[in-house]
Amino acid sequence: MPSPDTRTQLLDAAEHLFAEHGFRGTSIRAITSRAGANLAAVGYHFGSKVELLHAVIRRVIEPITAAQSAGLDRLLARTPDPTVGDLVEAFAGPMFDGMLAGDETGARRSRMIVAILSDPAEEMRSWTGATEDAVHERYVAEFARARPELPAPELFFRIRGMLAVTAVDRVDLYNRSAPVAEDAARRWAVTFLTAAMSAPPTEA
Repeated sequence: MPSPDTRTQLLDAAEHLFAEHGFRGTSIRAITSRAGANLAAVGYHFGSKVELLHAVIRRVIEPITAAQSAGLDRLLARTPDPTVGDLVEAFAGPMFDGMLAGDETGARRSRMIVAILSDPAEEMRSWTGATEDAVHERYVAEFARARPELPAPELFFRIRGMLAVTAVDRVDLYNRSAPVAEDAARRWAVTFLTAAMSAPPTEA
């Protein structure tokens, strides 16, 4: 197998370091050192540390977003009124497919998603584009149709919670010495998340 090119090595190194130390805790020198590249390589291939971060995040998120969009297309072609459970499966399923618990790449992607959700740096939240926003809005609209009684802020909270629960679960299972079977973990998560999305609105 040929060695990764410099750009790929920088992406791999940056993904590991951003996930472990956050955006502000990761220096360009640390990235290039881990990648075995010179200091100018980040500027040459990406333009800046921020653009490198965004390239890392897009590499992690874009396949999941594409699968979520395709899953929703298939679901809506099958029924115009999908259940909450069907929507949860379409939304969460691609995260399990893209972050297999027994795989180092999957675990690294999971840690990166946890970092996106928890890192206080604004740069972690400024990477999304029209594609990601459109898929998110489609799911918000379908969950809102399925759960019209939920106030919008609570609906957003629950959808964000699905992402957080799945990412943390993937990291935890990877770190266990005796990991749970992948299909069982997925079924448990879908059952749990469906119950969470189906719960009545929280009283004021």
